[in-house]
Amino acid sequence: MHPTFGLGYFVIPWVFRYLGNSSFFPASSFFPLMNNPEQQLSGSEKPYDLDERTALFGEAVIDFLKKVPVNQITGRLINQLSGAGTSIGANYCEADDAPSKKAFRNSISTCKREARETKFFIRMIVRAVPDLKDEAKPLWQEAKELHLIFAKIYRG
Repeated sequence: MHPTFGLGYFVIPWVFRYLGNSSFFPASSFFPLMNNPEQQLSGSEKPYDLDERTALFGEAVIDFLKKVPVNQITGRLINQLSGAGTSIGANYCEADDAPSKKAFRNSISTCKREARETKFFIRMIVRAVPDLKDEAKPLWQEAKELHLIFAKIYRG
């Protein structure tokens, strides 16, 4: 991690404030220790490490996409969502190791755009397969929270 542009400098103060006030009902696949998906996690139980949080989100997107039936409509949406949802974490890792502030901001901007795109494709998949609405809600909420986090980092 770069000492000036890494997680500690830009993220930690804001993330603690943001997550401390957040209520979120994640899918059990986000947190392997959770056996009950109805259980609410408080802000203090959410991972503050964005590397881990974005990796868990990417894994949850993959698990969700395994449940989407493949047909003429959903095939393209599956490809788009798998690309956008998993690249958030990859781009954050790239930002965390950025050699300059400009490279850091560029990678964070990409994370923000991918999170917004992920929300869009989750919405489209729910439109194509309405039975998955309840499973998609926590993914959409997490994508929204990640978008807000990266937007704040970018503006910060």
